[in-house]
Amino acid sequence: MFQNFNKNNVDNKIDKKKLDKNLKIMSLSAIVLIVLFFYTLLKTDTSLEGTSYYGGMIFLFVLLVLTFVLQKYKDQIRAKLHPDEKFGNQMEKAEEQYESGENKTKLAPSYTSVDPITSNITFEDVAGISAIKQELEEVVDFLNHPKKYQKFGVSLPKGVLLVGPPGVGKTLIAKAVAGEASVPFFYQSAASFVHIYVGMGAKRVKELFMAAKAKAPSIIFIDEIDAIGKERGLGSNDERESTLNELLTQMDGFESNSGVMIIAATNKIEVLDDALLRAGRFDRRVFLSLPSKEDRLSILQLYLKNKKSNFDIEKLSSDTSGFNSAALSTLINEAVLHMIKRDGNTLLEEDISQAKQKIQYGKKQIKFLDDVQKDILATYQAGKAFITQKELTLFQEGVQLDEYIYPSKTQLQEQIKAYLSGSVALEVLKGESYAIFEQDTQQAYTIAKQMQEEYKMILSVEALIDQLRSDLKTQIKNNMEKITEFKKRLLQDEQLVF
Repeated sequence: MFQNFNKNNVDNKIDKKKLDKNLKIMSLSAIVLIVLFFYTLLKTDTSLEGTSYYGGMIFLFVLLVLTFVLQKYKDQIRAKLHPDEKFGNQMEKAEEQYESGENKTKLAPSYTSVDPITSNITFEDVAGISAIKQELEEVVDFLNHPKKYQKFGVSLPKGVLLVGPPGVGKTLIAKAVAGEASVPFFYQSAASFVHIYVGMGAKRVKELFMAAKAKAPSIIFIDEIDAIGKERGLGSNDERESTLNELLTQMDGFESNSGVMIIAATNKIEVLDDALLRAGRFDRRVFLSLPSKEDRLSILQLYLKNKKSNFDIEKLSSDTSGFNSAALSTLINEAVLHMIKRDGNTLLEEDISQAKQKIQYGKKQIKFLDDVQKDILATYQAGKAFITQKELTLFQEGVQLDEYIYPSKTQLQEQIKAYLSGSVALEVLKGESYAIFEQDTQQAYTIAKQMQEEYKMILSVEALIDQLRSDLKTQIKNNMEKITEFKKRLLQDEQLVF
């Protein structure tokens, strides 16, 4: 394909030279003929009369004018004769740049400068973040009053990493921080840094940080940072790795008093490169979870602000277990649309009911947890809470474990039991196995495989898992009253605090 293109490009160059040569010959011929005509006219004594004389003279002048017109519009004529020549000219120019030793990234499309936005969102516009609001307010105070901290030698945190499932409002929270601090807000999706041209992502990262530093104090928000921040070595992608390297370099190059705060969001912190997570880069990590019953109530009250309503909001907050803030927004929006269709001006229970049906069985497919499903989930989480003795919420995934640099066999077994405890609790209290939080089971088997293959502590993964499940069943059967109490507290408050 490239050979054919090169051949066509060469042919176009030859045709271009021929056209230019023909136009020059025509121009010279016309000028020579006119000069000869006037020279003959001056030298002869005979009077030239007749149609041939005037016709010849008009022809010569038309020929001369035509040649000048053709010369003037030769590029347009050439473009119509060879429509692909424009692309050929671009490639020719690119080749000249390459041969002259200019940066190869100039062959790629260039990007305009990064412009910030001014966020008008504040913490009052974000509900359900009471647990992390205090930590975010410290970040805002850092941006507003840096000297208050610098006089004690405290450095401004370089980065804040927001970790949580989709739809919990990570982008909205970052905008609220920028709005509270009244600083420029630079938003970029990490996926926009990755291009087919190696080096373009790194160039964009550099431009972004330069623009943010020029507008300091400011905030850079990088959404879905795992698109470029995945652990290096997991698959070959030179462009992504060069972009990540530039991001690490820029974060290291920032002075503590530069006044630029970097906020990033991710759903999967476990896939991020260790260099990105080390101290001095993302110094703060804020973990967001699905909103609790109390949080959903405050979110619904925020969405219903300036709207007339006549239904039980507390009951709705209880019925929407498992909803994130985006799903709650969708629910209220669908309810308002139904209200408009029936020509009403007050949200009623029937609007909410219709909205529930639409988003549960329609295209949006947001699932409502009924009482039976909530009881299953609460039993699972109560079993985990009893074994780990850790605080958790009804919708919290995974297990909070103590980290050991040199774990013992007993400590590793306790970690496996923590991951298996929920499913075993369901077997004991419900008398049946359930498919729930499969990643917990996978993690238990991962640790067991490490004990067998890497640490050589056990002979069989299955034998160890069976033994630990048996121990858990005995432990849970002897403490069913305590686990049932935990389950009731989770169903009532959707969180368990010791």
